[in-house]
Order: sequence, then C-alpha cells, then structure tokens
Amino acid sequence: MKNYDTFNDVLVNLFRDILHVEEKALTSSEYKNISGRDMHVLEAIGEGEPQNMSAVAAQLSVTVGTLTTAVNHLVKKGYVHRERSDKDRRVVLLSLAEKGSAAYRHHRKFHEEMVAAMVKELQPEEVAALEAALRKLERFFREQ
Repeated sequence: MKNYDTFNDVLVNLFRDILHVEEKALTSSEYKNISGRDMHVLEAIGEGEPQNMSAVAAQLSVTVGTLTTAVNHLVKKGYVHRERSDKDRRVVLLSLAEKGSAAYRHHRKFHEEMVAAMVKELQPEEVAALEAALRKLERFFREQ
C-alpha cells in the first residue's frame, strides 16, 4: 500500500497524542485527583439512569472485578454513588455524584472541542469520507 507508512505514523501518533492531551486537560483542572481511565468510567456511567456494574463493565470491555476496583476509588473521592437495586439486592447500581457529573461535563467538553477542531475546515463530502474511514477503523478494533 502506497500510503502505509503515512497512515501508520498518523494513527500511532494520534492515539498517543489524544491520550496525552486528554490526560493533560484533566491534570490541569480541578479533576487532577482522577486519571483518564477514571474519567472513562464516569463517561460509561453517564448522567442518565443508574447503570448496573455488568453493563458498565461491558461498555468499558473490562471485568466486573476491574470495574469494582475503579469504582471503589471513585466512590471514596466523591465522584460516584453505589447502591443496591430495590428490585434485586444482588444488583449494584452506579450513578454520578454531583462532583462526578461536573467531571463528566468537563470531559465531554474536551471531546466536543476535539471533534469540532477535526471537522472545522472540512467540506461536507470530506466529513462523510472521514466518518466512513473512522467507522471502518472502529470495526477493525472491535473485531480484535
């Protein structure tokens, strides 16, 4: 493939840079006591209805045990509420505390700014082509 080296360099650098800039955005804010990984847990829980542990773990592609460790950390720091379901006491439900909702919105704003910068100077047909290419890349990663 003619563009292999260019695509490979861009993808490798892009993944690294996104993680670095995202981490930097977190540490320079009032949310410096949580990591990017913690922020993704908050994002998976979301601001809607309480989520059960299994659903959040599946969304993050981690085990419930791994999620439990992250949630314990976030509960202690006041970002997440954990409660038993009224319908089934075996089910643990997660929701964002006020502090968690604020962090979630902060993180969401970062992502919105990133996407806006990405499409800012693109024509509609370029946006469509970029979306198609990113969907194919996403499918590749999900199949791995």
